[in-house]
Amino acid sequence: MSQYFRIDGRDVWNPSHGPATVFTRLAEAFVPLAGPSGIGVTPGDPDDHPIDGAAFAKFTDALVAEYRATSHPIQRALLEGFVATAAVLARRAGLALPALDGPAAVSSRDVPGGGAAGPDRLAELMAGYERAMPA
Repeated sequence: MSQYFRIDGRDVWNPSHGPATVFTRLAEAFVPLAGPSGIGVTPGDPDDHPIDGAAFAKFTDALVAEYRATSHPIQRALLEGFVATAAVLARRAGLALPALDGPAAVSSRDVPGGGAAGPDRLAELMAGYERAMPA
């Protein structure tokens, strides 16, 4: 059994039920940090997830910015898999993610002596995930 994710009508991911469920639940968990995700569910079809591109781009970009800015190793680890997955979906839909391409900010939750994550780590994860995410 699989689920379908479409951004503004464009198919971007067709994962099995397990990863799809984890992804949508994590998205809900990140709403207080990044705002509405834009991920919906088609009434009567819980396996279909239409996504509003503008909302998803804003949500994903906010999480990318947080991931890149924080020097807190646990904060970064908790964000990492979700952020890379969401960024792959956003890129597949042609959505802009300014926080991915620009310099990292500094988070108010920094840990002394830590450094912000550069774009290389996220790009590396995205490349690996891209190959493992059927559209």
